[in-house]
Order: sequence, then structure tokens, then C-alpha cells
Amino acid sequence: MRIELTEEQAAVRRTIRDFAAAEIRPHAARWDREGSFPKEIVPKLAVLGLLGLVVPEEYGGSGLEMVSAMLAVEAVSWGDGSLGLTVASHNSLCVGHILAFASGEQKRHYLPLLAGGDALGAWCLTEPAAGSDAAAIQTRAVRGNGGWILNGTKVFVTQGSVGRVYVVMAVTDPTAGHRGISAFIVERGAPGLRIGKKEDKLGLRASDTAEVGFEDCEVPDDAVIGAPGTGYRQALAVLERGRIGIGAMAVGIGRAALDAALTYGAQRTAFGQPLTGFQAVQFMIADMTMELDAAELLVLRAAQLADLGHPFRREASMAKLYASEAAARATNKALQIHGGYGFIKDYPVERYYRDVKLTEIGEGTSEIQRIIIAKSLLESFSA
Repeated sequence: MRIELTEEQAAVRRTIRDFAAAEIRPHAARWDREGSFPKEIVPKLAVLGLLGLVVPEEYGGSGLEMVSAMLAVEAVSWGDGSLGLTVASHNSLCVGHILAFASGEQKRHYLPLLAGGDALGAWCLTEPAAGSDAAAIQTRAVRGNGGWILNGTKVFVTQGSVGRVYVVMAVTDPTAGHRGISAFIVERGAPGLRIGKKEDKLGLRASDTAEVGFEDCEVPDDAVIGAPGTGYRQALAVLERGRIGIGAMAVGIGRAALDAALTYGAQRTAFGQPLTGFQAVQFMIADMTMELDAAELLVLRAAQLADLGHPFRREASMAKLYASEAAARATNKALQIHGGYGFIKDYPVERYYRDVKLTEIGEGTSEIQRIIIAKSLLESFSA
């Protein structure tokens, strides 16, 4: 694979980093403290093309390849993990699902809205009793009134209360197991769509997370994405790409923690020298740097495989697993370097420490990623 970035890819990273430094970082602590979604930043994200990263230009998107898109997600996450999650989930889940599986008419209608910032996207899979076991969802969709009627509850929906376009997985044939799950596009304002409790989270507090309910929610027949019964397969494919985005998000948060540790370590003195003069601190910085570089390479490898049209399921899980855990270790070390100051909200490392945890949980826990990786290896070995 290509290790060095092209000029275009480097320009994407540089441009988004500069934007994050000027428009995101100065407000991140306040957004976190208030725990509210910063709607005012959405038009700026749209102008930079961050809401349609891989959407073709014909639909109003940026038309980037996956590698550049992941560099953009990493750069936004360096500025603020909450906005990194917003950009990653909007692009990878809702937009990604429509781009990959929707009809031409559905794409022409929804993608310009989503890429242009007129609508934020949400993806509704997880339920109170169905998380990692996605095949166990209970939301039902039955035919009626010339279309479909949905009933059920989705939880932990990113952009749940601020979204306008929802991709919803629901059971259309209870006798067919996971082959009876279908995907629907539901627009905000649809009769029976209910926005429930907004979650009060440990971290990523400026990312909107809410419950979304469907109470005899009526949608037209053409709201189905693809053929009925193919929703589960679609969801798995969407999650594979989404895991690369979570890996990029983790790297961005980890690099922010590393930068904070380097800055503080160089300024803070103890026993007559900067903290960075102590070998114990140098070892922590060395480990952080090495592991984050390795994580980024895994993320970019998975993204490049996706760009080439090669299978990347195992590589996506490896990237997401390693990047999330490496970033968690990096934020822990950065907080340790800050000592007591890392434990108070005057310094950003405590926010990084809280924010990064979600990357080990969202879009498949670390345990699920290990199952995927091991199963893939064992299948290829036995073959």
C-alpha cells in the first residue's frame, strides 16, 4: 500500500486541521459543558464539504476517496471528538447507507440535502434489547395504507433529536430471522415519528444522542431501501465502513491528547527541569506516538482497500479495535502526565479521556471486533 499521502490528501488534512483549530477547538470546552449540539457549526461543516465527504459531485458532495475522507474525520476529531462523531456518523451511516443501497430516485432526492447541510442524517439500528445482536431487533414494519407502518423504539441514535433524515432498520417478516429485516428512509415530521429522551452522556456531550420512537409511523412504499428483507445485509456492510470512521475518530482524539501532553510536559517543571526531561515521561510519549502512528496506518490501509474495491471487513475491525484502544491508552497517559491538573476541567485532557471511551463501544464493541477478526482468520485458515 501507499504509505505517504498524495498532495491532495495532505491538503485535505491540512485544510480541515486549520479549520478545526480556528472554528472548533476554541468552543469545544463550552459545547461539552453545555451538553448541547452546536447547530451553528453545521453550515460551516457543509461549506467545507464535510457533510458529503464521499458523495459524488453530481449529488452535491465532495467526491473524495475513502482515504481523504478518513483524514478529514481524524482532523475534525482532533478539534473535538463530538463533532468528529457527528461527521463520521452522518457520512458513514445515514449517507453511506443511502449512497450504497438506495435507488437512483432516492439518491437524487436525499443526497443533495444531506451533503449540502440542509439535513443531518441519523441511523436507527440499536434498540433497548438489541445492540451487538443486531438480528434481534424488535421494531416492526407492516404493510398498510398503501405503504408501511412502523412501530418500535431505537436508542443511542446519533443526531437523534436534530436529524431530518432517518435510516431505520425494522422487521418486515418475523418468520425469516435476519433475512426478514428491511431498511427504510423516514423523514422528520412523518406521522408517528417521536423524538424521545436526549441522553446525558459521560463524554462526547456535544454530539446529539437520543431515543427515537415509531408509533404507527406511516411511510410510503418507496421508503424501502433496496428489496425488503435485505436490510440486515445492508446494515453489516454499512457498519464495516463505519468502523473505519470510528478508527479515524479515535486517532484524532488520541493525537489531540498527545499534543496536550507535549505542550504541558514542556512547560511544567519539576525538580529543576521540564517534565519532558524525565525518562519516565519520555517513554510515555514514545509509546503514545508509536501506537497512534500504527493506528493511523491501520485506518488508512482499511480505507485504501475500500477505495480499491477489495474486501476489508477484517481490516476495518482491526483498525477500529486497535485505534480505539491505542487512543484510550494515549489519553490515559496524557492525563497522567498532567497529574492533578489532568483531573480538572481547566485542561482538555479530561475531556479527551471521557470522549475516547465511546470509540471502544460504538459501531461494535472491542469484543465484537475480536470475534470478527478471529472468525475471519479461522475461516481463511480452514479453507
